[in-house]
Amino acid sequence: MFLFGRLSAPGRVAKKAPVIKLVIVSMMAQSCTAISGLSEKNDQSLALPQVRSESNGGEANVQKTTTSPDGRKKKPAAKHNLNGTASWYGPRFHGKKTASGEIYDQNKLTAAHKTLPLGSKARVTNLDNGSAVEVEINDRGPFIEGRIIDLSRAAARALGFVESGTAPVRVELIAEETASNN
Repeated sequence: MFLFGRLSAPGRVAKKAPVIKLVIVSMMAQSCTAISGLSEKNDQSLALPQVRSESNGGEANVQKTTTSPDGRKKKPAAKHNLNGTASWYGPRFHGKKTASGEIYDQNKLTAAHKTLPLGSKARVTNLDNGSAVEVEINDRGPFIEGRIIDLSRAAARALGFVESGTAPVRVELIAEETASNN
């Protein structure tokens, strides 16, 4: 309470001291309330899976899942949009195992991405011509600097850039696959 003692020292205006004390006490109370609110949020996150949603001001929501016809569970994707350069890969990897464990088929609508969850779906839009395609992320890559996604030959054909090899694209995460509870 050294601060409070100096404020009421002789030669100072004693009337200001109670006001300053009140301000400091008020600030301390607000800090305690904020810390208490944070700890309550952390306790809730242990009980329920939550995601941050940019559309509702960053408040936490319980994540919902849906079941596809083949029995796999899918949860809505968090907002995830990227713009950059796409490339495609095909003949050299056709028939080989992907990071997800499935065999790569250049004729399916699949893609490789460094961080998107394996099994998730993404919409890729060619920014040059506006064409779009939905792909499943089943592999990791690309490993060439400046590229954000490697598409199968079929996906590149659908987007119209097989001949050029690369195209400027937007990648939007549509749905993430979750473990099946069957």
